[in-house]
Amino acid sequence: MTPDEYCQQKAAQSGSSFYYSFLFLPPNRRRAITALYAFCREVDDVVDECQDPQIAATKLAWWRQELAKLYAGQPEHPVTRALLPVLAEFNLPQEQLLEIIDGMAMDLQQTRYLDFKSLSLYCYRVAGVVGLLAAEIFGYRERKTQKYAHDLGMAFQLTNIIRDIGEDARRGRVYLPVDELKRYDVSVADILNARHSDNFRRLMEFQIERAEHYYEQAMSELPAIDRKAQRPGLVMAGIYRTLLDEIKRDGCQVLTQRTSLTPVRKLWIAWRTWIKG
Repeated sequence: MTPDEYCQQKAAQSGSSFYYSFLFLPPNRRRAITALYAFCREVDDVVDECQDPQIAATKLAWWRQELAKLYAGQPEHPVTRALLPVLAEFNLPQEQLLEIIDGMAMDLQQTRYLDFKSLSLYCYRVAGVVGLLAAEIFGYRERKTQKYAHDLGMAFQLTNIIRDIGEDARRGRVYLPVDELKRYDVSVADILNARHSDNFRRLMEFQIERAEHYYEQAMSELPAIDRKAQRPGLVMAGIYRTLLDEIKRDGCQVLTQRTSLTPVRKLWIAWRTWIKG
C-alpha cells in the first residue's frame, strides 16, 4: 500500500463529512488535503483510542518527532511520507501542524472549560489551524480568505462539539463552557448522566446559534475571487449546517444519540454546493 493509498483509506474509513468535500478537487489538491486529513485523524485517534493518558502523551511526542523528520525530508510514517511532496507544493508551516498536536494534548490535560475564551483556544488549535492549512491547499488570492478559513474551522469544531456531547461525556469530557452551564441551570452531572431537560435544550439552542454565527461570519469574509477555489469548505459548511438543522429539529437530543446524515444525502449536498459554486 502506498502512502497516498493509506491516507485515502484512513479518510474513507472515518465516514467523515470532510471526505465528501474532497471528491471534486483536482488530483494534486485532493491528495494533499487527504494527507492533511489523515494526519489529523492519526493524532486525534491517539487521544480518543488510548485509555492511558501517559501512553497517549508518549505517542503525541512521537508525532512531534515525526514532524521534525518530515521537515528534515526523512519521514517514516505513511501519512508523513504522503505529506512530504505536499510541502514543496503548498505552504504548510511546521508550527501549525505542531499546534494541531498541542490541541490534541489539551484533551489529556483538561476535561472542562470555564468559559468560551478558554474553549476558543482549543477550537483554534484542533480546527481553526486546520482551516488555515486547508485554505493553503485549496488556493486563494486575497488574505481575507485566511480569516474566512479560521472562522469556518471554528464553526466546524463547534458543530462537532454539539453533535458529540453524549459521546464525549461518556469519555468524561464536557466541552460546554462551565459559565454557560450555570447560566442555563444545567450541571456537569446532568451532562455526564445524560439528563435531558428544557434547560438543556435551551442551552443547546444557544450553542447552535453561536455556531451559526461563525458560519455566517465566515461566509461574509470569503472574497468573491476566492469562492471557487474554496468550494470544498463551502461543501463542508453545507453538510454541517444541515446537520445542525437536524439536531435542532430533533429537540437537541444529543446526550443519548448522535445525529448524522446518510452518505447519499451528504453526496447530494456536496454535488449541489459544488455546482452552485
